[in-house]
Amino acid sequence: MKRIQLLALSLLLMAGCAQGQSKDYTFAKLPQLKSGEAVATFAGGCFWAMDEGMNQLKGVREVISGYAGGTTKSPTYEQVCTDATGHAEAVQVYYDPQVITYAQLLDAFFAGHDPTTLNRQGPDTGRDYRSIAFYRTPAEKAEIMAAIKRTNDSKHYANPVVTEVEPLTVFYAAENYHQNYFALHPDQPYIQRVSLPKVEKLRKAMVGHLKNNTALTMNE
Repeated sequence: MKRIQLLALSLLLMAGCAQGQSKDYTFAKLPQLKSGEAVATFAGGCFWAMDEGMNQLKGVREVISGYAGGTTKSPTYEQVCTDATGHAEAVQVYYDPQVITYAQLLDAFFAGHDPTTLNRQGPDTGRDYRSIAFYRTPAEKAEIMAAIKRTNDSKHYANPVVTEVEPLTVFYAAENYHQNYFALHPDQPYIQRVSLPKVEKLRKAMVGHLKNNTALTMNE
């Protein structure tokens, strides 16, 4: 029985972010930008972990999971999973730059996933899981390049950063069932085994910028 359970868990993790969801195909709506607010967009593997990690930072009002970096208009999750749209799973972060800076968001981004694995994050493989930092201005591009240099110079990772640096052309909000998925499904095996360690890694790196310093714990 234990062997069967381990096999089932292995298959679950191999399926990765693509499994275990309800089939509500209603798309989320992008929030209106408030006065003095800024927005940033990142792709770092399955968006469930990045959504939760960014949401835990002071100065972040809202995070929307979605798709960016490709050519297909208004893609569905199923289309993105085929790896034929060019899109990656991404998050759009609405934040107050007076409370948290773009450079600090970049530090959180590079801490919250492995930016050194090409087209892969843990059990999730394919270009839809690639690492991308999107910029809207030349100043943001310069900050991304500086953050990549910081990360490489720190030797935190054994291999160099392979994160793509791209101008943002369009961001499509994902289906509603993906929004706040981590918070709504804390006991889901993929969340426990794959997403939670990534969120904890981000929290550890950003300890001085968290809304809540209470540690997360994995269920046994």
